[in-house]
Amino acid sequence: MPINQLLVIYLISLLLVWLPSFGLAKLFKKAGRESWKAYVPFYNTWVMQDIAQRPKHWVFWQFIPVVGWFITPGIFIEFAKVFCRFSFLDHTAAALLAPFYFPWLANHKDARFIGAEGVHKHKKPSWREWVDAAIFAIVAATLIRTFVFEAYTIPSSSMEKTLLVNDFLFVSKLSYGPRIPNTPLSVPFVHNYLPKINTKSYSTLIQLPYTRWFEGPVKRNDCVVFNFPAGDTVIHAEGFESLRPYNQIRRFAELGHQESLNVLNNPAEFPVVVHPVDKTDNYIKRCVGVPGDTIKIVNGILYVSGRPAFVPPASATYYIFRSKNNVSITDDFLRESGIRISPDGNDFMPIGQGTYRINLSLSELELLKTLPVVEAGSITKEIANPEEYSYQLFPYYDTAHHWSADDYGPLWIPKKGATITLTAENYPIYERAIRNYENNTLETTGNGSYVINGKPANTYTFKYDYFWMMGDNRHNSQDSRFWGFVPETHIVGKAWMIWFSYENGPRWKRLFNIIK
Repeated sequence: MPINQLLVIYLISLLLVWLPSFGLAKLFKKAGRESWKAYVPFYNTWVMQDIAQRPKHWVFWQFIPVVGWFITPGIFIEFAKVFCRFSFLDHTAAALLAPFYFPWLANHKDARFIGAEGVHKHKKPSWREWVDAAIFAIVAATLIRTFVFEAYTIPSSSMEKTLLVNDFLFVSKLSYGPRIPNTPLSVPFVHNYLPKINTKSYSTLIQLPYTRWFEGPVKRNDCVVFNFPAGDTVIHAEGFESLRPYNQIRRFAELGHQESLNVLNNPAEFPVVVHPVDKTDNYIKRCVGVPGDTIKIVNGILYVSGRPAFVPPASATYYIFRSKNNVSITDDFLRESGIRISPDGNDFMPIGQGTYRINLSLSELELLKTLPVVEAGSITKEIANPEEYSYQLFPYYDTAHHWSADDYGPLWIPKKGATITLTAENYPIYERAIRNYENNTLETTGNGSYVINGKPANTYTFKYDYFWMMGDNRHNSQDSRFWGFVPETHIVGKAWMIWFSYENGPRWKRLFNIIK
């Protein structure tokens, strides 16, 4: 963690314990202690714990980064009790409004010192016990979700057959360093929309800059959870959101797509919503390229900086095969043979008499070759048609190159501190990173020159590292080939372990598997 970030953390901690001092000084005097002790940060909380006869080790917990911010209000609540303040409203004010609450309490006619003995005689009503326990649980769970790990569910088949739909994962926040929320004012345990009422679950009244503590590197071939970069602007309607982001709809409209034009011309029914980084939808993909790598795909084979990339053992791709004598082959037959066929219908389909399209991992491919109903030598790997995706592929100008999902690149991944010369060729590739992710103004004059933040420039030096993410199920994955780079600011954590899995009942063999 940079020293300046650590200093900011402890400055906040210092203010939390010092700002209430003007009220605490009078209360210390009522409790028989010298008033000057209230003005010494952290020594004042030691004295409060001594007066309340509470464990003094709480004082040292205040020095744990961020966690200490939640310990200090607890000390304040315990101190308020020794002045006969037991109501839920009093404790809420002591925790959240201490600089105003304690001066008010010091001058209140009913504030009488009863000491720790008086506190012990007080009995909470049962409902308070439940409320206090719930608040403690929420605070503890929020800290764990923010700084240690968080639970996620796999919603789509883009990582088949490494990760399956309805796999429940633990995602480690410690692997790459916990990221401080950009929008700290949000409803606990809810991402970007409140259920039922379908409104935003957060407030942008306070927005914090990108900060990551104890930063660790994202390694090539890690399975990574991240905030979907193109999901910063979405159409808030069923069937859209991150599935069909606003920028995609806008591009289709520019190409004359009538449905997209209708959507953009009807903002009442299809409202546009802008999310901060930490409130865009979460995606999970495999990091196949790290900063400074060059990505290229040739005939469905991924190359990273000129070398064939790691192939995950359970990753899947499509093949075409024929059956002997046009024998009919069913999903159930393939499942009984040991080949996974997902229930969504995308893994296996007939495309002609006796001809089939099937999604297989490498081990399943070898198994298919052994099946007696499969015509020997008929299995061929499917390669995407360049015309099928050319107008959808990042950076959206490449029809002249005839890139496809299986023949793509080369493309260089930006690296922090690296400088590029801006050209007409690379401008569409790095424009969004420079403008949207690194918060610059960027304009092109059309004659080969550029203006960045109001100043002429023909080079740019990147502020952040970027990554290239792809799904293990390449032909069923909307990934970096379709929306570009993932900046370090969007990285959430590393997919670590499957703690539960379900499909027509628990998939027992997947429980507690470490993700590779």
